[in-house]
Amino acid sequence: MADMDADTAAHTEPSVEEEEPFFSNLDLLLFSLIVGLVVYWYMSRKKPEPIPEFKKLDTAAPAARETSFIEKMKKTGKNIIVFYGSQTGTGEEFANRLSKDAQRYGMKGMAADPEEYEMAELARLSQIENSLAIFCMATYGEGDPTDNAQDFYDWLQEIDDEDLSGLNYTVFALGNKTYEHYNAMGKYVDKRLEELGAKRIFDLGLGDDDGNLEEDFVSWREQFWPSVCEHFGVEASGDDSSIRQYELKEHTDLNMNKVYSGEMGRLKSFEVQKPPYDSKNPFLAPVTVNRKLNKAGDRHLMHVELDITGSKIRYDSGDHVAVFPTNDSAMVNKLGQILGVDLDVVISLNNLDEESNKKHPFPCPTTYRTALTHYLDISQPPPHQRPLRAGPGKALYHSWVQGACRNILAILEDMPSLRPPVDHLCELLPRLQARYYSIASSSKVHPDRISICAVVVEYETPTGRTNKGVATNWLKNKLVTDNGHKSTVPMFIRKSQFRLPFKTTNPVIMIGPGTGIAPFMGFIQERGWLKEQGKEVGETVLYFGCRYKNEDYIYQEELEEAEKKGVLTQLNIAFSRDQEQKVYVQHLLKNSKEHLWKLIHSDNAHIYVCGDAKNMAKDVQTALQDIAEELGGMTRTQATDYVKKLMTKGRYSQDVWT
Repeated sequence: MADMDADTAAHTEPSVEEEEPFFSNLDLLLFSLIVGLVVYWYMSRKKPEPIPEFKKLDTAAPAARETSFIEKMKKTGKNIIVFYGSQTGTGEEFANRLSKDAQRYGMKGMAADPEEYEMAELARLSQIENSLAIFCMATYGEGDPTDNAQDFYDWLQEIDDEDLSGLNYTVFALGNKTYEHYNAMGKYVDKRLEELGAKRIFDLGLGDDDGNLEEDFVSWREQFWPSVCEHFGVEASGDDSSIRQYELKEHTDLNMNKVYSGEMGRLKSFEVQKPPYDSKNPFLAPVTVNRKLNKAGDRHLMHVELDITGSKIRYDSGDHVAVFPTNDSAMVNKLGQILGVDLDVVISLNNLDEESNKKHPFPCPTTYRTALTHYLDISQPPPHQRPLRAGPGKALYHSWVQGACRNILAILEDMPSLRPPVDHLCELLPRLQARYYSIASSSKVHPDRISICAVVVEYETPTGRTNKGVATNWLKNKLVTDNGHKSTVPMFIRKSQFRLPFKTTNPVIMIGPGTGIAPFMGFIQERGWLKEQGKEVGETVLYFGCRYKNEDYIYQEELEEAEKKGVLTQLNIAFSRDQEQKVYVQHLLKNSKEHLWKLIHSDNAHIYVCGDAKNMAKDVQTALQDIAEELGGMTRTQATDYVKKLMTKGRYSQDVWT
């Protein structure tokens, strides 16, 4: 650059008269000035610093996640693999119990999450002698797979030329008879594997959570293993009561910064919050509102608002918020007293199978207090395990434990001779699961706020004890400020198919008694927001039910204001006990059947039902079938098919629970 500038500056026009000097004084002055500036610039410019050479370090590549369950089974000598599709943890728990059972028969099992492995390898399972794949598959929502089994479900649907003729399998399905698509996922896996040539070695098991899911599983399991013995020619080695999956290690000098204190995944994740937030990394949302909704009565219906400002969490109307509750501290302390244990001892429960993906039953190291407070379910009747039976036989277990609603504390109180080691108890108790609530707000109106509507669960058991719902009582006590500190709730969002129609002009029919109104509060807010944006919005009709107008007509002011503004075009309320004869939402449907039928049959309305699955949802469906039969001129079969077709087309959605 400097050389080029100098050359350019030295080039001049030829002289016109020979007598004139080649350079004038001005030329010399300018030339000198330019040369001086160029030299100065060249000499003073910062020379590029030499780049130091560094010796390349040999860093170990991050360990690749093992996606081949076949190679893992070969490496660890396993021949039974138990895949689980689990949303709340029960399917995973059953899978772990089945994989542990295998030891009794001289076999080795492993539980596996289908999301973590390449499921096309099922075709290679025959490479392992005496191999068997067991599938514990739960059904979620309206016949859908659980989140972790979605990819497996998609794979089963897509493949047609896969040959699974060398695969031995069996399926245990987890579901609920009150739902339309009872055990749909388990039934589909069982049927599809057979279609692909796999060999079913034991009948499909159907677990019904509306009845007794635990009992269904135990009954199936006790018939299943003898069938496995017969198929593979093996014999049971004896009772499994002494088989432990984990061994205890007590820590005496561990830095407390390395001890879990309630986190679900990453250590100290509650102190340093980092998105994205999910079931392994929940967001600590401050509670900004916690108010009682009902005006009177012996129940407590509450409205809780969580602040998600700055979390980057997004939700849609109809989604669910999952919260991680903690057990009552008085129950935890009582357990410690009865078992005579120091709850603040730091421990780890380490899997005896070093190759297992599941190193601990809950985050470790931690204290007994933390485990019993944050990680283990101490409020539900414990699972049907031999060490916890009150006596021989399932009938006694069913009546004395489950029938009497005895949790582990009640069992220990009523059986002074039963004092299991606390670490064994921690191994046997199921995990405390997140609780899911329909979100009662719209992100269009409240992008930084999530509302929950719930009723506090509290009831007297046959033994005279008062049992309290873990999550609802925990939420009830989440005051906005507690001793000067903000109360927080660990939470994340679970997406739902419970969605407002894409076309805003489609009419919406919402049916939800009690706290079933929760998602409809979000729908109403969103329809109001759309109207404010100048959008054309179809009819918005609500059928809501409660006991008494002056007692538990929740959100009365908000609903009547929405009706006044024309956001709600119809507000139909059933006060079931304000008159001698009980009136429910399904009765109101028939009272306005002509208009309802027009909205559904002619105007392409979308129907939404939220609340009790066992009675209300079925009665609403029957009422709509009656209307279709009467006003649509259909036979009963045609009316039933008509309503089912609405469901298939996504025009009849349910968000129900038992």
